[in-house]
Amino acid sequence: MSNLTIGEEQLCWKNWIDCKDQQAGDILVKKYIPLVSYHVQRISVSLPKNVSRDDIRSLGMMGLFNALERFDPKRDLKFDTYASFRIRGAILDGLRKEDWLPRSARDKAKKIESAIEKLEQKYMRNLSPNEIASELNIPEDDVYAALNENFFANVLSMDENPQEQDDKEGTNFHIKDEKANLPEEHLLREELYVELAKVIETLNEKEQLVLQLFYKEELTLTEIGQVMSLSTSRISQIHSKTIYKLRNAMQDKKN
Repeated sequence: MSNLTIGEEQLCWKNWIDCKDQQAGDILVKKYIPLVSYHVQRISVSLPKNVSRDDIRSLGMMGLFNALERFDPKRDLKFDTYASFRIRGAILDGLRKEDWLPRSARDKAKKIESAIEKLEQKYMRNLSPNEIASELNIPEDDVYAALNENFFANVLSMDENPQEQDDKEGTNFHIKDEKANLPEEHLLREELYVELAKVIETLNEKEQLVLQLFYKEELTLTEIGQVMSLSTSRISQIHSKTIYKLRNAMQDKKN
C-alpha cells in the first residue's frame, strides 16, 4: 500500500478531503506509517529503557492521525513534512505530560553531577566517565545513561510553553523563522558550529561515522548497525558515549 502511484495517492487525498472516505484515509495512514517509525527510532535514542517504545509509537500514531485530519493540500507544504512536525510534536508533548524519567533516575543524575563538580574542583580538569564511575562505585555505562537521560529531560523542559493554552495548534512544534534572528544570534550560532566541527574532528573514526550516518544521512540505529556490521545496541552505546564527549568538550569551551 505504501507504493502508491502519484495518481492513486492524489485520488486518495481527493476522496479523503472531499468526503472523509474511510478507505482512502486507511490507505494514506498505511503509506505514512514509516514516518512514525522513523521519529520513534530517533527520539528513543535518548530515552531510558523504562519508556515503552510501543507507548511512543502510539503517541506518534496520534500525531499522524492529527496531521491527516488537519492537512490542507492547498498549502505549499508536502504532507510528509507537515506530518513529521505533528508526529514529533505529539511524541514530545506526550513525554512531557508523563513523568517518564523516574525519581530514582533523577536522583542518580544529581549524584553524578555532584560528583563531577566535586572532582573537577579537585583536579581542575574534565573527568573521564571511568573516574566518575569509580568515585560513585557504579558501572561506567550507568554514568553515560544517567547523564543522557537527564540531558534529554532538560531539553523537553526547555521546549515547553510556560503558558497554558486551550488551542494547541502549532504549540511546542512550530517552525522558527530563522530569518528573524538578530545578527548577534546568527554570529553566535556560526561560532558554535565552528567549535562543534573542531570537536567532532577529535573523535575517532567510528564515532564520526555514527554521527554522520545518524544526523546527516538520517539512518536509524538499526540501519547504521547494518552499515557498520555492528549490533543496534553497540551503535546506541557508541552514540551515547559520543554525545557525552561532545557535551563535555563544548561545556569546557564555554568555560
